[in-house]
Amino acid sequence: MDSNKKPTIGFIGLGIMGSSMAGHLLAAGYSVNVYNRSKDKTTALVEKGAKWYDTVGDLAADSNVIITMVGYPSDVEDIYLGAGKILDRAKNAYLIDMTTSSPSLAIRIAQEAEKKGCHSLDAPVSGGDIGARNAKLSIMVGGTQSDFDVVLPILKVMGSNIVLQGGPGAGQHTKMCNQIVIAGTIMGVSEGLAYAKKAGLDASKVMESIGGGAASGFQLLNLGTKMIDGDFAPGFYVEHFLKDLGIALDEAGKNKLDMPALSLAKQLYDALVAKGCGRNGTQVLYTKYIP
Repeated sequence: MDSNKKPTIGFIGLGIMGSSMAGHLLAAGYSVNVYNRSKDKTTALVEKGAKWYDTVGDLAADSNVIITMVGYPSDVEDIYLGAGKILDRAKNAYLIDMTTSSPSLAIRIAQEAEKKGCHSLDAPVSGGDIGARNAKLSIMVGGTQSDFDVVLPILKVMGSNIVLQGGPGAGQHTKMCNQIVIAGTIMGVSEGLAYAKKAGLDASKVMESIGGGAASGFQLLNLGTKMIDGDFAPGFYVEHFLKDLGIALDEAGKNKLDMPALSLAKQLYDALVAKGCGRNGTQVLYTKYIP
């Protein structure tokens, strides 16, 4: 990749977070190629100068850097390893998967990318829709130091806390740590606010006190406020969080690690999906305590 020229970036997956992330790249002066299963979600980006591609393979062939932000590990596997798709068509490209996916799949993609002369990094993110909109995402990266150094200027356009955690798969393992902590924290926030309501307290006043003390944190200050307001619109879909919890439990099982809080969180979110809440935000967990 020519260090004197900005690379052309292909961005696949323009959902709640991906559309903001691609928009920041456009605003930073990068040429951006886009693909999304629902073409209408790319309209605003195309109007700002992004170039639409009808297939993943065609986008890959015309991009120096390919960023993916899709839903599930099965989607990641398909777009990277499927016939005629990224690894069949990319040429000496840098591949950055920012989906929360399986560490073992990240390792497999890195191995296949090396065979094809490409450079692969797993770089899942944390910060949700707010972090994506404000370019303040925390980005956890797995890959080689040399590849990380090449793509770091691009990652800095989308995030503010970017750390190389280790080799292939290390970014995904770090994201599992993140999701495990969040799972327990959201349960705590839900239970604390449910207790406040049942005790006859003014939840907003409770937030004034505990939001400035040891209980404070992103989940309390952002999702706690939404819980109080009855706002369950998605910043991060329940169904995607549930996918992450499943991966984390899988990986914990491989390491013979018992995780009772994580297991309970998965049970609670499974029940919410069964009630039709899969497309709500993760803060909808509050309704398990206060219907």
